[in-house]
Amino acid sequence: MSMPSELEKSTAYTTSDPVTPDTSSEDEGYVLDAQKVGANSTLKTTRDGSIILRPQPSDSPEDALNWSQWKKHILLFVISATAFLPDYGGSMGAVALIPQAVDWNMTEEGVLQALVGNVFVIGAGGLFTVAFMAYFGRLPVLFWFTFCALWSAVFCAGAANFIQYEAARVLNGFFSTVAQGGGLIFINDMFFVHEHARKINVWSFFIILSPYLGPLFTGFIITVSTWQWAFALYVLMTGLCLMATICFGRETYYNRRIAPELQPLRKSHLQRLIGIEQYRTHLTGNTFLEAVMRPVKAICKPVVLISTIYYTLIFAWVVGINTTLSIFLQPLYGFGPRQIGFFYFTPIVATILGEICGHWLHDFIANLSMRRNAGRLEAEARLWVIYIATPFMVAGLVLLGFALQNGYHYMITAVGWGLYVFGIMIATVGINAYALDSYPEGAGEVSAWLNFARTTGGVFVTEWQVPWATAVGPVSALGTQAGITAGAFLLVVVLQVYGKRLRHYGGKLNFRTN
Repeated sequence: MSMPSELEKSTAYTTSDPVTPDTSSEDEGYVLDAQKVGANSTLKTTRDGSIILRPQPSDSPEDALNWSQWKKHILLFVISATAFLPDYGGSMGAVALIPQAVDWNMTEEGVLQALVGNVFVIGAGGLFTVAFMAYFGRLPVLFWFTFCALWSAVFCAGAANFIQYEAARVLNGFFSTVAQGGGLIFINDMFFVHEHARKINVWSFFIILSPYLGPLFTGFIITVSTWQWAFALYVLMTGLCLMATICFGRETYYNRRIAPELQPLRKSHLQRLIGIEQYRTHLTGNTFLEAVMRPVKAICKPVVLISTIYYTLIFAWVVGINTTLSIFLQPLYGFGPRQIGFFYFTPIVATILGEICGHWLHDFIANLSMRRNAGRLEAEARLWVIYIATPFMVAGLVLLGFALQNGYHYMITAVGWGLYVFGIMIATVGINAYALDSYPEGAGEVSAWLNFARTTGGVFVTEWQVPWATAVGPVSALGTQAGITAGAFLLVVVLQVYGKRLRHYGGKLNFRTN
C-alpha cells in the first residue's frame, strides 16, 4: 500500500483525540502505537500489528526497509565491524609508542604526536564521508574508503621512520572513519524508528570497544614480537572488512518520493560497488555543492549544535585517558606492556555491560514515554538515559583521579575507569538516538558531527593530559573533567525542556533527498 507524502508532516493534537495518519513527524514526535489510530487506517505496521512503521516503507523489494532481517543485520555487522577499525588502529599507538620511541630515538611524548594527528582526522574525515555519500551513494564510498584504509594500514606497518609513520597514520585515520562518520546513514536507511536505539547500541558497542582492544592486543604482541606485527594484525582486520564489504555490502539509498516504476534499475553489483551505476543514474539526485553543504546546514540547527557540544564535553576525556594512561601506569604500578594490555580488560568489560544494559534500557524508556504520551514517541524521550549515565561518568572520573594520585590499588583504578566507560556507553546511544530522531533526513550529517565532537575534544585532551596532570595532580585534573561532565548535563536539561521549540525555531533541513 502506498503512503501519501503528507504523512510525515505534523500538526498539533490533543491526547484525548484519536490520532490521524498525518500527525506524526520528528517535530511533534512519532505516533508508534497502532492502537492510537483508527481501525480503518492504511498505515503499515509490524507483523503483530502493534507498532506503526516509521518511516512508511514503499512496496518495492529494493527499498532497504523491506529487506529481510538477515540481510539487514549482516550489513549492520559489516558497518559496525568497519566502524571498529579507526579507533582500534588509533589506540594501538598508545602502547606501540613505547618500543617506537626506542627504535626512533624519540621521547614517548614525541611519538604521541602521530596519534594526535590520527585522532583528529578520524573526526574530520567523517564530514567528508557523509558529503560523498550524499553525492555518490552509500556503497561506493564505503568500498573506496575501506580500500584506501587497507593500503594506508600497510603503510603504517612498513613505515621506516617517524615521518613516514606519522603520514601513514593521518591517511589511515581519514579513510578508516567511513563507517563511524556515516554509520547512522545505514541504520536510518535500513531500520524503522522503533528499531533505531537497539541498532545504534550495536554500532556504538563496536566503536566504544575498539580503543580498548587496540592497546590490549598490542600490549600482548609487543612483549613477544615487534610493534610492526601489531599493525600487521590491523592490516588483516581491515582486509577482512574490505572483503565483507565486497561480498555483503549493498546500496541502501532508496528515494521513496519516486514511484517504484520510475526508480533507476539496479543491474550490476560490481558497478554499484565501485560507483559507476550510481554516477550514471545520478542516484541520490544531489548536486556536488548540495552534498557538500549538507553538513554545514546540519550544524546550524540549534539541536545538532548543542548535542555536538555536549558530546564533546563528555567524550573528550575518553580519548585523553585511553591514549595517555599507559604513561601513568608504568611508573605508578611498574606495569610493562603485558600488564598494561591486561589492564585494558577493564573498559572492555564495562563496554559489554553497557551494551547489555542498553539493549533493554533504551527501549524501556521509550515505551514508558509513549505510554505517558498517548502512544507518541518524542525525540526528547531518548535523553532520559543520560540521567542514569551521568552519575557513573562523574563518579568514575573522580575515583580515577584519586586512585592515580594516591597510588590506590590498581583494582580501584580499574573500577573508576570502568564506571566512566559504562556511563559513556549509555550516554553515547542516548545522544545519537536523540539527534537521529530529531533530524532523520540528516542522519549522516548528524552522525558525522557527533563523531567529529568525539574525536576533536580528545585531540586537545591528549595534548594536555600528561602535562596537566603532572602540573596540578590527577585529582585536580580529573576532578575538573568530572566537573565539566556534570556541568554539560545542563545542556541535556535544556534540550529536554526547549528541544521541541528549538527544532521549530531551526526549521527542517530541507535537503533534496534523505
